[in-house]
Amino acid sequence: MLSLLARLRPAWLRHTPTCQLCRAPGNDLAICAGCEAELPWLSGHCIVCALPLPTHGLPCGECLKRPPPFTRVEAPWRYGFPVDSLITRFKHQGRWPLGRLLGELLARHLEHAFHEGLPRPDALLPVPLSAPRLRQRGFNQAQMLARWLGNELCLPVQDGWLQRIEDGPSQQGLDAAARRRNLRRAFALPSRVEVKGLHLALVDDVLTTGTTAHVLARLLKRAGATRVDVYCLARTPRPGDS
Repeated sequence: MLSLLARLRPAWLRHTPTCQLCRAPGNDLAICAGCEAELPWLSGHCIVCALPLPTHGLPCGECLKRPPPFTRVEAPWRYGFPVDSLITRFKHQGRWPLGRLLGELLARHLEHAFHEGLPRPDALLPVPLSAPRLRQRGFNQAQMLARWLGNELCLPVQDGWLQRIEDGPSQQGLDAAARRRNLRRAFALPSRVEVKGLHLALVDDVLTTGTTAHVLARLLKRAGATRVDVYCLARTPRPGDS
């Protein structure tokens, strides 16, 4: 009955989302069909770490040589324009509507992946920020993404299962070796948390070298988790790749 009444309402009473990119009328989300089609959708990529590749359905050389502790990375986009700009504005300028839009599109991508056979996790775990960085920024973008995904996908979110106990320099601008040194003892799993036998999914905004995902997945696997996946908005290509 309510849906019938909604269809009968005059057009001027119906809410049509405005595209967050071009301000044209959107569809059911705050993005129009044209802008959505122009996003840098990730096509060929490593089936494990989602590194952009010219081929489909194969692992990259690094994952063949040194299999990571996580099973699979799911990311809808290559880190490029305009997704890189949208993530930056969400993460560093507090533009939460942009983050919400990206989170809803990621939820659609994951729902499709679940229908295609990707196992649903038992819980979502946002990558934590240290207390000083959280105070400086005012919010944890990974936590916000995880909560939006949890609502859309009906999955529990465990905010406190992973803790950042050491605050090193920002990961941005560091190479893989420096990132590993930076995160050597950065995270902990509280003793009260029991992850044995669980399939867990880490949530973050961007996967660059994968160092943070490696460290956290190894921590969870050593604590007894049976599988760890990574859900993020975008995957960066190798340096120098177009």
